[in-house]
Amino acid sequence: MQHHSGASAATDNPAVGSLRHVASFPEALGTGIVMHTESALDTQVLSDIGTMIEAYEQVLSRFRDDSLVQQMSKAEHGGSFDFPDYLNPLFEIVDLLFAATQGSIDPLVGADLVKLGYGPDQSFHPRPDVRESLGWVHGRARWDEAVTRHGTTLITRQAVQCDFGAVGKGFLVDLLSERCAEHSKHLLIDAGGDLNIRAATPVSIALEDPSDDEDAVGVAEILNGSLCASAPSRRRWTAELEGQGTGKQPDEQHLGHETGLVTLHHLLNAIDGMPVEDVMATWVTSPNPSGTTPLDVHDFGNFPTAVADGLSTALFVCDPDTLSLSFPFECAVIRNDRTALVSRHFPGSLFIR
Repeated sequence: MQHHSGASAATDNPAVGSLRHVASFPEALGTGIVMHTESALDTQVLSDIGTMIEAYEQVLSRFRDDSLVQQMSKAEHGGSFDFPDYLNPLFEIVDLLFAATQGSIDPLVGADLVKLGYGPDQSFHPRPDVRESLGWVHGRARWDEAVTRHGTTLITRQAVQCDFGAVGKGFLVDLLSERCAEHSKHLLIDAGGDLNIRAATPVSIALEDPSDDEDAVGVAEILNGSLCASAPSRRRWTAELEGQGTGKQPDEQHLGHETGLVTLHHLLNAIDGMPVEDVMATWVTSPNPSGTTPLDVHDFGNFPTAVADGLSTALFVCDPDTLSLSFPFECAVIRNDRTALVSRHFPGSLFIR
């Protein structure tokens, strides 16, 4: 099974083979969701899951014109927006990621993505003034200043373009895993490479080479927890900034250089709004609840996929040691020079040095 963000579980893996019942939701979250379960999910459960996915997207999707997030982007003078109560842990994780990265991870980076061409219309054509308007250093609203949160009520004073994608996909996977738990003891849920696994024996996960999606650079084994990956290789586009053409090749250009044709991607540093250039790929594992969470970190054990999802993005802008002060996790990182970092207890290895 190939997964868009850099992880795959071999179909001949015995642990996956024992999860012989498969249900898929190909349109969910833009990447699709595939659920492998030990026991078949009945029609009512599958219907409930479809309803959950629809309701979730209608609240959080920045690509749907009818979503609550889109209403926030159109409220010129701001307003009070009531999100479902079950999203409170998602907002808590977002708050903690914002604080741990000193603002480098910020939901309001959605405005920068739109300016770069990755908006609801997916034009992939940057706006002419993009260089001077990206990031909060150039005046874009900040999460801690433009949004006041009271539980799941968000209060704004201006239009804000939120993107909860760093955490949102993983959070939905956790919700679906909880919904299925009473019907199937063992399962594997895959949302475009965000994996939640509860298996009888460890599942081997191939770690996709960010430079070649037909190859692997490592393998991990997960028995009971989550693995999420991030890489810019799947959401990448080239565009020419007006008045800056040079004729150089796209892979030679970056947005910060005074050149024309540039290569862009969706993993931004929210401070300056720029695509991150020095990291190629990240993988994060997060444990399920165990009762052994260190006292100096927050316990989001009921949402391991949301945590792993958020951290796989945060590792593009923040070092693992800093993030470990706030979250329990293990990770592997490949930098742009093909050097690698693997944490001590990461449940796998990379084939590169």
